[in-house]
Amino acid sequence: MEIFVWVIHVITAIVLVGLVLMQHGKGADMGAAFGTGSAGSVFGSSGSANFLSRSTAVATGIFFITSMSLTYIYANPSQSHGVMDKHEVSKAAQTPAAPASTPGDATGSKSQEIPK
Repeated sequence: MEIFVWVIHVITAIVLVGLVLMQHGKGADMGAAFGTGSAGSVFGSSGSANFLSRSTAVATGIFFITSMSLTYIYANPSQSHGVMDKHEVSKAAQTPAAPASTPGDATGSKSQEIPK
């Protein structure tokens, strides 16, 4: 499920960047008022603005939902992610812990290896 949400999130981010870059700024409306040929476009004189702004709103909503979903997934991790995680935990529980050496203890130190 996590991978699916990541894929949708990345695709939506790319689409959102493309939609924002395709939109024209507020200053471009003045050129359309003097007949620069935008009335003959595929969407009509104002159809592209409505289509792009609505598509951007939908992509923004999907991006927001996937962002919140990923936040929830990482804030509340499940107990185990897979079979190997369970195996590593059970293997670690079975191995006995090594005794800890104390600072005055000569075992495990290199002081015995140094010639005097």
